[in-house]
Amino acid sequence: MPDSKIRLILLSAGVMLAIPALSAGLPPVHVQMPPASVSAAQSDSSARCYRVLRTASGTVEDIPVREYLIGVVGAEMPAAYEPEALKAQAVAAHTYAERIRAQNAAHPDPALHGADFSDDSAQYQAFYSQAQMQQFYGGAFEESCEKIAAAVDAVSDALLYYENEPIAAAFHAISAGQTESAGNVWGTPLPYLVSVSSEGDRSAPEYETVCCISPEKLKEALREIDPAVTFSGEPESWLGAPEITGSGTVLKLTCGSAVFTGQQIREALGLRSACFTVRCDDKQFIFTVRGFGHAVGMSQYGANVMAKNGSSCDEILLHYYPGAEIVRTGGA
Repeated sequence: MPDSKIRLILLSAGVMLAIPALSAGLPPVHVQMPPASVSAAQSDSSARCYRVLRTASGTVEDIPVREYLIGVVGAEMPAAYEPEALKAQAVAAHTYAERIRAQNAAHPDPALHGADFSDDSAQYQAFYSQAQMQQFYGGAFEESCEKIAAAVDAVSDALLYYENEPIAAAFHAISAGQTESAGNVWGTPLPYLVSVSSEGDRSAPEYETVCCISPEKLKEALREIDPAVTFSGEPESWLGAPEITGSGTVLKLTCGSAVFTGQQIREALGLRSACFTVRCDDKQFIFTVRGFGHAVGMSQYGANVMAKNGSSCDEILLHYYPGAEIVRTGGA
């Protein structure tokens, strides 16, 4: 994906979702599609369509699966990445779409008006139409589109499964050198979304960034989360010692009279990730941030490094989703 975009795509039974329409009160959803029952027709991306709500027009369109996956990979991962990394992204995107489609079929979201999902990148995967792809890639459109299409076609029959259902195939741009577990970030552990090494991320451009926040901006941002929070004394006394995970993600941080999660602080202050350290210097808070995104699941930059070093699509996927199974129907 473009490195400025991060998608939280954890969609698992009982997980508190970032997607408003799906986050409240839904019973557990089990897709129940045993690998042996995934037919060639299901995996035939040229014959099947996803119903996609186009947010700009409010209409629901039937988009062939192949076209949809090309548009998702083109929006979610740089076309300049290695072919094996693009394939891994295509499988993750396809798995995500199948999981969401089944979840919305079982428990329809009225806001979707009968669609499987929408093209709203704040709630679902980013998706570029061909016109948007052409605008985004400019003079490199044809080459980029051909490369992405080849990757999608090569893995059109592949999905990631765990215990007979498509996995919550979360992905992010850059980890801090170690991915994070779903339990630490979203509160519900999943056996295939655990912390794994992703050392290649440390070589990423802007792996480490610095963000300076004034005390007034900090107070204003955190009061958007908790209007009751108070701050007293000098700014250097406002922050407590953070509680962090082994991957470096901030779990909790006392700010003034309240305790916030690292993810809350990240979102409130517009930080690239919740893997940060902070100090107060010259009456401003200086956040040193590593990585980009929620850090759960596949690191896109790490996947590209693995591909450059000779790893296959399968090896990339099984590294970042340990315990998952790659199911192929032979329909590609």
